[in-house]
Amino acid sequence: MSGLKTNNRAVKWLDSRLPIVSTMNHHLVDYPAPRNLNYLWNFGSLAGIVLVVMIVTGILLAMQYTPHVDHAFDSVERIMRDVNYGWLVRYIHMNGASFFFIVVYAHMLRGLYYGSYKAPREVLWGLGVIILLLMMATAFMGYVLPWGQMSFWGATVITNLFSAIPWGIGDALVTWLWGGFSVDNPTLNRFFALHYLLPFVIVAVVFLHLWALHAFGSNNPLGIDAKGPQDKIPFHPYYTVKDMFGLGVFLIIFAAFVFYAPNYMGHPDNYIEANPLVTPAHIVPEWYFLPFYAMLRAITFDISIPFTGIVLIEAKLGGVLVMFGSIILLFFLPWLDSSPVRSARFRPLYKQFFWLLVIAAVVLGYVGAMPPEQPWVTVGQIATAYYFIHFLIILPLLSKLERPKPLPASISEPVLRSGNQSTEKA
Repeated sequence: MSGLKTNNRAVKWLDSRLPIVSTMNHHLVDYPAPRNLNYLWNFGSLAGIVLVVMIVTGILLAMQYTPHVDHAFDSVERIMRDVNYGWLVRYIHMNGASFFFIVVYAHMLRGLYYGSYKAPREVLWGLGVIILLLMMATAFMGYVLPWGQMSFWGATVITNLFSAIPWGIGDALVTWLWGGFSVDNPTLNRFFALHYLLPFVIVAVVFLHLWALHAFGSNNPLGIDAKGPQDKIPFHPYYTVKDMFGLGVFLIIFAAFVFYAPNYMGHPDNYIEANPLVTPAHIVPEWYFLPFYAMLRAITFDISIPFTGIVLIEAKLGGVLVMFGSIILLFFLPWLDSSPVRSARFRPLYKQFFWLLVIAAVVLGYVGAMPPEQPWVTVGQIATAYYFIHFLIILPLLSKLERPKPLPASISEPVLRSGNQSTEKA
């Protein structure tokens, strides 16, 4: 561990007994990072900053919120109208959820493109998938709290999915989630408690995520390991400055939504108080769940043994398995893609299939927002099929058949080569 760079005797005394400052110095200042990281690596730090913003604004909102079906909707309106800057805190929290998913999705797509899930970073990737699952659970429960029409019916539809689990397990699980026999006050209380708790669980997993990251260091656009000191630079000031610039750009875009389009990514029906007797014309989750919602609806048929009529998996259970399987599949990605080359820069075929996967994900998001009718059902089934084919068939085949381009000898070699070429041209 690097020595503590300070002349403050009080800091030195404390650090000798509780080495917080020296640990932060080692991991945030002197931490050696690859010298060729681009701005796509900003999304990791942005995710951490947004998580802190979400926790702080969430605590402030919890001080004013009333988790009761008779008062929840009115308490949110009171926050918006009567609490000093309550409207601002709520809009930051509400839009922060969407931007949190934007940043994390971009962070994961960068990892997919540059092979950041490959050895020796399998645990790092797995912890990232766990964070995504925790985010989804937290966001879903938070969406229920305003107790609007879409909150109530979204909770009803999604929790009812678990009833598809056979042998009576599903019904018992749904009853436990509801705290009774319908979505009511016990449900709201449970969701509020879990929504408040889970962000702190996310913080704990993020700590493990960073620990796993620093065990082997960051991946880089070339996807090769650093060969020596010439391939690394201290994290501060080089990447702290880069992160601050990225944060500035992010805050400008974020502020534009908070102040000028705060409800753009929400649903207008959620400004109508929940009514169990009136079903909305089209029940949809938040936009960041739409691809998974499309996968859920893609299974419209029972899976049975041919010519026997024996149903193995009913359509409802099949949709649930496909939806959750699409995320669980990501845990096994480091072993499904066994190519020794990480970065898509040197894998021309993989790069093309990667962009096809991105297109399929965007199509699924669009289909999830559409009514469950033709042609959207068929389009969703095709995109869902490609998603699973990509991971289960295409990646293993590419690992065996693709001929990657030659890798550079070190991280610094392409920089030095381009520098020499520039000198020769001059």
